[in-house]
Amino acid sequence: MRFIFLIITSLMAMTVFGQDAHILGHVSDEQGECMRYVTIKLKGTSIGTISDETGHYFLKDIPIGQQTVVFSYMGYITEERTVNLKKDQMLELNIKMREESFLVDNVVVTANKYQTKSKEAASIVNVVSPVLFEMTNAHSMADVLNYQTGLRVEQTCSNCGLPQLRINGLEGQYSQILMDSRPIFSSLASVYGLEQIPAGMVDRVEIIRGGGSALYGANAIGGVVNIITKEPTRNFVNVQHNSSLVGKDSYDINTAFNASVITDNSNMGLFVFGVQRNRKQYDHNGDGFSNIPLLNSTTAGLRSFFKTSDYAKITAEYHHVGEYRRGGCNIDLPAHETDLAEQLRHNIDAGSLRWDYYSPDDRHYLSLYSSLQHIGRESYFGTNKNLDAYGSTQDFTAVGGTQYRYSYPFVKELKGDISAGLEYTFNHLHDRILGYGRDMRQDVKIAGGYLQNEWKKQQISILMGARIEKHNMLHNVVLSPRANVRYTPVEDMIFRVSYASGYRAPQAYDEDLHVGAVGGEVSLISIDPNLKPEYSHSISGSADLYHHFGKWDTNLTIEGFYTRLNDVFALTENGHDEKGNLLLTRVNSAGAYVGGINIEGKVGYRKTFMLQGGVTLQRSRYLADFTWSNNPNIEPQRRMFRTPDKYGYFLVRYSPIHPLSFTVDGKVTGDMLVQHMAGYIAEDEEVQSESFFEMGAKISYEVHLYKHYTLEFSTGVKNMFNQYQKDLDRGMDKDAGYIYGPALPRTFYLGFNLKI
Repeated sequence: MRFIFLIITSLMAMTVFGQDAHILGHVSDEQGECMRYVTIKLKGTSIGTISDETGHYFLKDIPIGQQTVVFSYMGYITEERTVNLKKDQMLELNIKMREESFLVDNVVVTANKYQTKSKEAASIVNVVSPVLFEMTNAHSMADVLNYQTGLRVEQTCSNCGLPQLRINGLEGQYSQILMDSRPIFSSLASVYGLEQIPAGMVDRVEIIRGGGSALYGANAIGGVVNIITKEPTRNFVNVQHNSSLVGKDSYDINTAFNASVITDNSNMGLFVFGVQRNRKQYDHNGDGFSNIPLLNSTTAGLRSFFKTSDYAKITAEYHHVGEYRRGGCNIDLPAHETDLAEQLRHNIDAGSLRWDYYSPDDRHYLSLYSSLQHIGRESYFGTNKNLDAYGSTQDFTAVGGTQYRYSYPFVKELKGDISAGLEYTFNHLHDRILGYGRDMRQDVKIAGGYLQNEWKKQQISILMGARIEKHNMLHNVVLSPRANVRYTPVEDMIFRVSYASGYRAPQAYDEDLHVGAVGGEVSLISIDPNLKPEYSHSISGSADLYHHFGKWDTNLTIEGFYTRLNDVFALTENGHDEKGNLLLTRVNSAGAYVGGINIEGKVGYRKTFMLQGGVTLQRSRYLADFTWSNNPNIEPQRRMFRTPDKYGYFLVRYSPIHPLSFTVDGKVTGDMLVQHMAGYIAEDEEVQSESFFEMGAKISYEVHLYKHYTLEFSTGVKNMFNQYQKDLDRGMDKDAGYIYGPALPRTFYLGFNLKI
């Protein structure tokens, strides 16, 4: 068979005589079994292909000279081979690929805005892979990010289920969420965005804790979450279904479809996906008012690429989200016929276009990109059958820019990478609830550019850079510098130190576009006209240690962090309007700081066993006493609210035989200080919450159907000990924001995953 393959491919090569060089070969695993659909690419170009059903491949018309061939396949260590090609040469290159451990050295883009191996990156980049989504039975971003050290996702509204991501203790507005490295998430998109991005469209998520404004601009103070969408790499069809029993009488049903097709020469590819979700509202304390909202959503989209030459590629992406969520009481009635309702209907359309070019010597890289997003939201935030509580919001975001990188030899073994970029972001927001006298119009225009240089070799890298931006709501330009040093004295010991600054402009953020229910009325947030920008300075230091014991791999990461915030944003009570609605105003406080340590450990034995866990110990405080309530019995406070001083997670996976796997996971949330506003209770108060321990388990079994077709069955439980808040408010006078702890009660699920 191999002899016939060589003859055929040689004849094919003769038909293109004079067209540079050609490479052919066979890809197998460590046992010698052929590996189909392995991606084979020529590094620094768009030339590539995939191995066929027998594991063979053929790369034709390759430029002569030194080239690096990259072999990659999910679950296996990426292999690279450097070859020297001569004109009209036919080179045979056979590869045996090894199964990866969970400590694989991922290629990441978020650290520097260009591809870098994670061990060589100047900043620690955590990667959430599709495997983690599967292990935790996660259906959206909100479900999986808790399983990363320093990250915590919490629900902040018991009516509409508003999710919020905290990085190193800083609330959601301090983190920048990116889609394929672009800041397309506007303030409105960030309100429910973590639940609106389904797992089916995500290839991986890259996370940087700490300041990122030097690369990604305003709001990247607490960290950066970069959602990388799936790109077609091989031909496949995938159908998933999952049904969950939430508590005793609620359900959550998810169905997802993914498919990918790619041409034989890998010059064109298309990936399509669709997700349908239907969740019934959940009432934990039986008072007739939901604690988890009803949710119906449909998401569909595609991503495609076209290689215009061996060194250039065009990539396009589009997705649509249609979502309806409803919380409160009497869900089957129109919102204005109930005592309490929060109802939202979203229609989101987003897309992007990117052109990438690599020079033949792989020293130059140029990218041009644009992204657009439109959100239409119809809402109802009201109590007491209020007909005036309907509202509508229109939000449009456009991002355009260019990026350039040049790699050059510096001195001796030291190489340099200089990168620069220009970017313009525009956002138009019009939020109206005319019955409440709310008619907010906001245009945000940000023009910025960045420049950075990294000098590096295997043992050390030094990166310095800065971003300069002009925000239309600020009089002066803002300069955000960064400096990073990586030192690797030996291969498996990495030390890093970093500094970064950042800022937030005095504009409306995600929380400002949410109307909460308190005491039978609603709470409205406005911005103090004298609100000043908020600035930050962040430092961190880390040690990243690896060790291998035969087939056992271990990793320990210890990271210390400290962020100082000046003129920090805070909410204070500002009385009531003529209709009795609670008014909250966003003002500047004197300042605040967040400091602590993240510790994360991993142990693994190939794909048979994996254990990882992490803990965050931190302290979050205002620099001066802060008064948030008009209740004279509440003393001014320095401790930040809703921020535990300790929290963590663990994951264990054991696969005794290939088709069977067991997973156990857990999350720990320490006690924290929570605001409880008057309504159900007589007056405002501060509550020290209890701590929580959530534990889940999953078992899955894969059935081989035909050739490489498989069907996996899985079942499991989340929050098996039913750890849930015990002192929830009751009735229409409840404070919807008084919710903390686990997002779900005990939940059982059953699902299947068909892979073709």
